[in-house]
Amino acid sequence: MRRGMATTALVAGLAMAATACGGGGGDGRQSGGELSGTVTFWDTSNDAEKATYKKLAESFEKEHPKVDVKYVSVAFGEANAKFKNAAGAGAGAPDVMRTEVAWVADFANLGYLAPLDGTPALDDTADYLPQALGSTRFKDKTYAVPQVTDTLGLFYNKRLLKQAGVEVPKTFAELTAAAGQIKEKTGATALYLRGDDPYWFLPYLYGEGGDLVDARDKVVTIDDDAGVKAFKAIKDLVDAKAAVTDATDGQENQLKALKDGSVAMAVSGPWDLEGVRAGKEFKDRKNLGIAPVPGGSASQGSPQGGWNLSVYAGSKNLQASYAFAKYMSSAKIQQQTTEQLSLLPTRKSVYEVPSVKNNEMVAFFKPAVDKAVQRPWIAEGNALFEPIKVQMNKVLTGASTPEQAAKAVGDSYRKLLKDYK
Repeated sequence: MRRGMATTALVAGLAMAATACGGGGGDGRQSGGELSGTVTFWDTSNDAEKATYKKLAESFEKEHPKVDVKYVSVAFGEANAKFKNAAGAGAGAPDVMRTEVAWVADFANLGYLAPLDGTPALDDTADYLPQALGSTRFKDKTYAVPQVTDTLGLFYNKRLLKQAGVEVPKTFAELTAAAGQIKEKTGATALYLRGDDPYWFLPYLYGEGGDLVDARDKVVTIDDDAGVKAFKAIKDLVDAKAAVTDATDGQENQLKALKDGSVAMAVSGPWDLEGVRAGKEFKDRKNLGIAPVPGGSASQGSPQGGWNLSVYAGSKNLQASYAFAKYMSSAKIQQQTTEQLSLLPTRKSVYEVPSVKNNEMVAFFKPAVDKAVQRPWIAEGNALFEPIKVQMNKVLTGASTPEQAAKAVGDSYRKLLKDYK
């Protein structure tokens, strides 16, 4: 990401502040070695998760009674910009933040994150899943600890599919073919298609054998034939009335449609399990089924997602912040997170705990995560989504053709990634 002179100076100042904090009296450790002071934690989890994360975060105080954890819930859609604004201004940024995996390289590139190599935050790194640990690194340094990993799956209403007499679709072509029968027999639309979030575009792109960019060879690939087919796939689903979509508030609308039974299927991840199960259609928990996201004409694939914990480079309490990040990514806390929220751990050892191993959602999502498609961990990785979001809306509303959309996204990428072909 290109930065101006003022930003470069700010980054240098933050780095100096971080070094000063890490070396002496202002690091949150009393002369006897006991941690103290305040750790402000920005939690970006959703409404179904935040009460659990608040309780787990505050449990750190029991082990370190002289540390005050200030828990702040920050809406996911606002968190990225809010952190950048605070860090850029040098005031108001949290000590520790729950960062989406694609944010780490971006924030690190700006100088806003403290390197964690050689600090207490990195504990037993060999225990982390390799793909989860990969998202924490940028330019040969580690800027986060993995907390939760995930990918997308197809949530489906077993009762509706049985009533319609159709099998769980393995491809979007099969889903389209079954949509008429689902509607006729149940009154429900086959699929809710998230048209407002570009993350949900990736299975269609992977399903056609494509990707956003080739980061190794520095080539933009979104505007090749696979990208065109991916845009066409989402348009065809809506035009065939196999799917309903909404350009805004897709998260809430999708959940409501699935819970109420107005759609038979939706693509989502482990973070939505508890929210879905709160609906009338799933009072019988066994009515909820989860399968791999349907494939396209070439393959099947879902993106690797998840959340990490990062420490702000300008924190005035680095030692306590390192300890907090270590605690919140520990095997003990990850086990509790899985038991209470069915989210997937990033530590290998946690998968051997009976309560985790026997969790029905872990049983499905862990194999899916193992096969999830790695996203490009580049500084501009998060910025690659906005052009897709714009073009998804244009394609779904008929303002652009799939060809025009793919070309527009490719053009945007080459302006953003100056050294990419």
